[in-house]
Amino acid sequence: MLGEYLINKEVKLLDCTLRDGGYYNAWDFDPKLVSAYFDAMTILKVDFVEVGLRTLNIQGFKGGFAYSTDRFLNTLNIPSELKEKIGVMVNATELVQEQLSLVEVLQKLFAPKSESPVSLVRIACHAHELANALPAAIWLKGQGYLVGFNLMQVADRTDDEIISLAKLASNYPLDSLYFADSMGGLNPTEVKHIVSLIRQGWKGEIGIHTHDNMNQALANSMAAVEVGITWVDSTVMGMGRGAGNVQTEYLVLALESYRQQQTNITKLLELTGRYFSSMKALYGWGANPYYYLTGKYGIHPSYVQEMLADSRYSEEDILAVIQHLKVEGGKKFSLHTLDAARHFYSGESRGQWEPKKLFKDQEVLLLGTGPGVAKHHHAIESYIFQHQPIVLALNTQSAIAQDLIDIRVACHPIRLLADCKDHVQLSQPLITPVSMLPQNVLDSLEDKELLDFGLQVQYDRFEVSDNYCVIPNSLVLSYALATLASGQAKRILLAGFDGYGADDPRRKEVDNVFNLFLSNIKHCPILSITPTRYEIPVASIYALEGSL
Repeated sequence: MLGEYLINKEVKLLDCTLRDGGYYNAWDFDPKLVSAYFDAMTILKVDFVEVGLRTLNIQGFKGGFAYSTDRFLNTLNIPSELKEKIGVMVNATELVQEQLSLVEVLQKLFAPKSESPVSLVRIACHAHELANALPAAIWLKGQGYLVGFNLMQVADRTDDEIISLAKLASNYPLDSLYFADSMGGLNPTEVKHIVSLIRQGWKGEIGIHTHDNMNQALANSMAAVEVGITWVDSTVMGMGRGAGNVQTEYLVLALESYRQQQTNITKLLELTGRYFSSMKALYGWGANPYYYLTGKYGIHPSYVQEMLADSRYSEEDILAVIQHLKVEGGKKFSLHTLDAARHFYSGESRGQWEPKKLFKDQEVLLLGTGPGVAKHHHAIESYIFQHQPIVLALNTQSAIAQDLIDIRVACHPIRLLADCKDHVQLSQPLITPVSMLPQNVLDSLEDKELLDFGLQVQYDRFEVSDNYCVIPNSLVLSYALATLASGQAKRILLAGFDGYGADDPRRKEVDNVFNLFLSNIKHCPILSITPTRYEIPVASIYALEGSL
């Protein structure tokens, strides 16, 4: 069935670095980089350069390539060879909004082609938006533009649905119909199958936009080319949302025979060495195990991108969120969903053990994981010998003598699973929300003495009951403080809570925990005995060490 398409027309290479890469730097590219980029694209003889987005959304600061207005583009030194090769992208969500008609939105976004440096307009579109967005092609063609539609998340659609979408598009004057491997989970066989389905409803030119979550972007792009698609996207060093895209420097070489031209990548390699290598080190795009999992489970890669950029998210947090989204669904990115997924204890709290049995009217020394414990361990151990507080340690930390630790506390399922062997070997009982843990975690801890104190996460709340707590997040510090508050400890001494820098978002999160604790728990004073950046009372362990 595909035989007539196996001999390609010349494949068109579209580089969308400044558009897709902008998801990492808010579309705020250095002018020198842009100039070098245009020079490299000229030498590569790319067919189109998609320089950015067109949008009416003005919230928050974004650089010029987030809007790519004609006025802004006219300030750029675009080489003459690229003058008729400039493209922009519009999200269909903006075109089908309720406040304005489709034509009104288009009139605000685009002047006639004769007055604009833009030649190509592509519309990124979900399946449910396609019918209402397609009439934009008629208006744009009437203004003189080339028009492409990019279908997103088509891998989630049935064969019949994909054919129907292609047939629907065939009723409109499109120059290309793209499909995107939005979640980066396709393989070459699946790509070829989708092309065959599109061909049953659409006889025009087809394009592909691949993501590299599973290291398949180049293979998928070339598989599509082999069965007749004629538009292919790429970005320099793969810079793009999430794991990024097929890399221009590899794709342009792979396409040499299809594009029927010799490729000189000297300027491109100069560009990557001078600008993009350092940006990649800074922003961290590219394939990694987290993105691989999002591709495997069909999860929007922006979840991982956001977590990798936010130091509050530990490795176990990221894996826990992926596990949550695998079950609950994460094809559409939402910051609210991300926060909820991180704090997985959202159901009704359950617990069987009452901390008062152990901590009532006792002084407790809570050991954190900061370097302050190891640095001052001699004084801390001396204090324990002299004053005999109950010593409670977070997770598996062991910066002081093990026989001085009485009990441990942990609540993060992924962290528990990672630390299960250590916990089983450690002699101390473990306080944890046993009744609420996944079965695989319980199985790993079956030989451990567990004390079941329930846990529920609700934003901005800190409340304790006899056998459970409601806290603002699932940090083990929050859980430990709630345990001791429920247990009516006489005083909590803190060691090893050094704190994060003022610009680190973890600093604000932990300060909020302490503020909520101090505001809601009046019977249980806290005192840091090692240096801390947090807004809590502090005294020196060396002053307390010999006191009676």
